[in-house]
Amino acid sequence: MIKNLINSRVEDIEVSKGKSISQILKEMSKTSFQGRKLGEVADVWEEMLNQEDLTIIMGLAGSMSTAGQYKIMKWLIENRFIDVLVSTGANISEDIIPAMGSAYYQGNPNIDDEILLKAEVIRYYDTLGTEIDYTKMENLIVDCILNKTEPDKPYSSAQFLSIFGKYLDEKGIHSIVSAAWRYNVPVFCPAIADSAYGEAFLLALNRGHGLVIDGMKDFEQLMKVGELSKKTGVIYVGGGVPKDIVQLMAVSLTLKNKNVKIEGKNGARRESTGEWYYPHKYAIQITTDNPVFGGLSGCTLEEAISWGKISKDCRKVTCYCDATIALPLIAHALCERVEKRKHVPDLKKAIE
Repeated sequence: MIKNLINSRVEDIEVSKGKSISQILKEMSKTSFQGRKLGEVADVWEEMLNQEDLTIIMGLAGSMSTAGQYKIMKWLIENRFIDVLVSTGANISEDIIPAMGSAYYQGNPNIDDEILLKAEVIRYYDTLGTEIDYTKMENLIVDCILNKTEPDKPYSSAQFLSIFGKYLDEKGIHSIVSAAWRYNVPVFCPAIADSAYGEAFLLALNRGHGLVIDGMKDFEQLMKVGELSKKTGVIYVGGGVPKDIVQLMAVSLTLKNKNVKIEGKNGARRESTGEWYYPHKYAIQITTDNPVFGGLSGCTLEEAISWGKISKDCRKVTCYCDATIALPLIAHALCERVEKRKHVPDLKKAIE
């Protein structure tokens, strides 16, 4: 029995010159604690990229774009290392500021914030931005609303962000949503009003143009992604609404299809309700949230098995780590390991 318990040795990391990031993460995966988990994240993501008939969906929370991460997200989209992005509004609006040629600045989290207020400088923990740059970004969104959308017509967030992505791309502003438009990656933002997009809506409304983002249409189209996907794998950076709504895809798709099994998808049926569920086959979670408080952001992938959201046989890993540490290392490891993804799903029909 003891041989079954102690069959994988912890391997010490040797320091040497010339190691690739990929090699370092491979070595970390044979150590312990969150170093091991970070190495395993790279391994699982690489395995996902080599699968056929797998749609990779990322849930992205927080304020990554202010922290120097938005070009990583662009790179993941351009290389189709993700197929669908479900994001907070902050990540896909605040990236426009550096994409326009402006910037964020390193700051001191212990500064007197009243001084910043008077100087019209806004703080994101240890990062600073200016009100004038934020206003320029909002005005771009307003201009798109006024000139590229029909007033009072219901759009899903994915449909609107596709329009906005094309608008930015034509202006040479290479943001996350412009890359997504160019590479046919649907971007959903289920809480879009909780960002500069909500403020831009009010500014456009003052000029007589009512933009309608239909949250239920959003949900229907996200379920369509699930319907078009034989298998799904998920990557959660942080938690919140993006994580929750992607998790719901596994158990809510049956309602759209009137509890009729979707051919070609591996699922299971609940005896009590007759509903089908289609658990995600791969799952990666990078979070700093603790599960013991009961919130979804810290919820373990194991807990999700009880809901039918994650397969019991799922290849899964949770790394408790700041995403600004994890994402650059993982992205560079994938860049070294995977030259090109061979099997890319076509999801354009989902938001047509």
